[in-house]
Amino acid sequence: MNPVEISERNGPIILSQPHGGTFLPRELSKRLNERGLTLADTDWHINRLYDNLLLGATVVQATFSRYLIDANRDPSGTSLYPGQNTTGLCPTVDFDGLPIYKDETEPRAEEIETRRKNYHAVYHSALSEQIERVHKKHGFVLLFDCHSIRSKIPFLFEGQLPDFNLGTNNGSTCDPKIEQSAIEVYSEAGGYSSVLNGRFKGGWTTRHYADTANGIHTIQLELAQRTYMDEFSPWIYREERSLKIRIHLKKLLSCLEQLISTFT
Repeated sequence: MNPVEISERNGPIILSQPHGGTFLPRELSKRLNERGLTLADTDWHINRLYDNLLLGATVVQATFSRYLIDANRDPSGTSLYPGQNTTGLCPTVDFDGLPIYKDETEPRAEEIETRRKNYHAVYHSALSEQIERVHKKHGFVLLFDCHSIRSKIPFLFEGQLPDFNLGTNNGSTCDPKIEQSAIEVYSEAGGYSSVLNGRFKGGWTTRHYADTANGIHTIQLELAQRTYMDEFSPWIYREERSLKIRIHLKKLLSCLEQLISTFT
């Protein structure tokens, strides 16, 4: 099983998808409890949702489940949101704060390090290579980190999440024009709610790769899953809903591509 799949294109945008995978090694599957085996916190259908929205965009997607190791967490294990509930590098609880392992089978330090080398590092090596390639070709690159999540998760946030949750780590990960362009697209998306740097300000991928002074811009979109699928098992993709949201995603990516292509 290859930990990462790459669709290499020649445009200035890279779509990274760290949480859409569902692969679990057989040995790990035996240790997860019934709740863990549902893989409820997967960014379900994320690759399908973004498929062919921007023909020139390179896609880098993890094939492994975030329950194996989370490719959007700091490999040191440092929390992205100190003081707030979250899940770790190798999660032992789900987004509802409930255990995903059978008793006394949680991974220890040596196993976590093995997972980091075999999966997390492989994914980010591939992503780094694509950033370098696209940057070399254009002189700039926009890394667009694609995510989705259930819209109601009391363990992580109060109330109902907006539809579009844009994260730029409080404006530090991209040129202000990129952030403003995204805001304008969302404001024109009738029937959808949005927020900038709300509960989700951008994960480790967004923060780690941003280097605006050298033309590397990053942005994260956390999309409420209700906009394109059922937020409960068996996590059915809803074509009618997805067609509507894809219109706005396509417009967003196209606008960002046009904008970043003016950068020098």
